[in-house]
Amino acid sequence: MKVPCALTIAGSDSGGGAGIQSDLKTFAALGVHGLCVVTAVTAQNTRGVDATFELPPEFVTRQLETVMRDFEVEWAKTGMLSNAGIIRAVEAGAKRYKLRLVVDPVMVAATGAPLMREDALEALTKLLARAELVTPNVLEAKKLVGFKIKSKADMRRAARVISKLGPRAVLVKGGHLKGREVIDVLYADGKFTEFKSPRVISQPTHGTGCSFASAITAELAKGAGLHEAISNAKEFIEGAIESRLRVGKGVMPVNQMAALFLSAEKGRALEEVWRAAERLAEDSEFVKLLPEVGSNIAMALPGAEKTSDVVGLSGRIVRVGDRARLTGFPKLGGSEHVANLVLTAMRHDRGIRAGLNIRFSEKILRSCKKLGLSVSGFDRSREPRDVKTMMWGTERAIKRAGKVPQVIFDRGAPGKEAMIRLLGSSPTEVAGLALRVARSID
Repeated sequence: MKVPCALTIAGSDSGGGAGIQSDLKTFAALGVHGLCVVTAVTAQNTRGVDATFELPPEFVTRQLETVMRDFEVEWAKTGMLSNAGIIRAVEAGAKRYKLRLVVDPVMVAATGAPLMREDALEALTKLLARAELVTPNVLEAKKLVGFKIKSKADMRRAARVISKLGPRAVLVKGGHLKGREVIDVLYADGKFTEFKSPRVISQPTHGTGCSFASAITAELAKGAGLHEAISNAKEFIEGAIESRLRVGKGVMPVNQMAALFLSAEKGRALEEVWRAAERLAEDSEFVKLLPEVGSNIAMALPGAEKTSDVVGLSGRIVRVGDRARLTGFPKLGGSEHVANLVLTAMRHDRGIRAGLNIRFSEKILRSCKKLGLSVSGFDRSREPRDVKTMMWGTERAIKRAGKVPQVIFDRGAPGKEAMIRLLGSSPTEVAGLALRVARSID
């Protein structure tokens, strides 16, 4: 199997959280063979940088020549380029080998230590002219443009200014700005695109910028377009930040392996939800169980805490004539009601990962009991104001049963359709339960 290669040209972090160590872990996690050209060696840990040793520009060039003689490399990412001589060596090498560059203008470590000399800024601006993409955070962008960046409008202005230095695209990262959302602004081909995500953690995290830029590079090396590469990388880095490593005594580093695990689990959940939904829609018996609002089936990722951690259908399984029809596709956040059902059940039993809503009738309820399924319910007429129905109702049903039941029902309320919900460890399990119920109805 031919694996794409990607190159990082950056400094070494002896603490393993950023620099080439972070880049190579990211490349590996995303299925790309990583190559490296080391520009500097740091004596560094999670608390800070104790010392830096810059490699001679000639040796940086020698590393690049040796790598390019043996490997097919189209995309390279630059990180710590600490002095003008190193930057000029990288610029010359990129030109010679026609490398497509993602330039992460690393200037300061997450711990606050400077990683680039002040007199290297002019040489860096010249390197930007060779870049396909430059990825400054707002602090780095401020150094490049000379004005403070405090808002999204400032980010757009900065991106335009940086683009005049010659890069084909500029991505100004907004993680240092305050707000519930992290907004990154891309300026490419004269157009702005915003990439938004919820703020995962408010504290500083080591290696975020390195990993994000190398994730974009990995996706580009695999053939993704620019927008797709940034979107995929942003999703990857969210998982890496959320699962950051509790190592060292200072700033915690990102966890690329956890991000890979979550990505694999997301893929598994998407596939399982789709297969189970198709199985239900194609079975002629399931139409008996379809409620007026349609059915949704969902599966939570491991450790899920919010609806965006749960894969559900963007549409529903609905009745069309005497047949069931599947609408929409599985996606994270695709279901709110069934997601809240599963999330609430998971808090009591981590083995519960999936749920499905079906039509309520006394006959269907009797069939559930006849099959020996554990059943509990709640009364929607007692529902307080300003609560999430499925969170409140599921808690009530669990408390009443003394455990998480397989079946949770309610008989509705004015304007609210009565419903039965099935719970299990996987979409396959709950789909199987539903079809057993459908075939057992008298």
